[in-house]
Amino acid sequence: MYHPIMGIKKRGAVANSSTIAPERLHRLRAMCLSFADSTEKVAWGDPTWRISDRIFAMQKGNFTGGRPSVWFKGEPGAQPMLVDSDGATFFVPPYVGSKGWIGVYLDTATINWPELEHLIGVSYRLIQGRT
Repeated sequence: MYHPIMGIKKRGAVANSSTIAPERLHRLRAMCLSFADSTEKVAWGDPTWRISDRIFAMQKGNFTGGRPSVWFKGEPGAQPMLVDSDGATFFVPPYVGSKGWIGVYLDTATINWPELEHLIGVSYRLIQGRT
């Protein structure tokens, strides 16, 4: 597609090189796509999962030196509680952290997948309720 102002052709979204272990991305992707009517779309070079084209989870950290992580919306008060209780796993992500989003590192020795599925499910329901 030709961009009239910049005079260049724009291409479709291209994914960044992934820093997440392939089996973890596969498991995260399957989890996010298990929610009714969820879709995946590459945005800013990273996979995002959406309901009615609104993001409920995104996999980030796909750059040299980046830590693979997933970001999602939390219930009011959940972010400080999780970050304060386990700062090695949970963090306040840039850009969306001020809106209550929660980050989870995906390069730790173990991942509590049932807890992560619950938290992403909460995000899905919060975003779904806004569509």
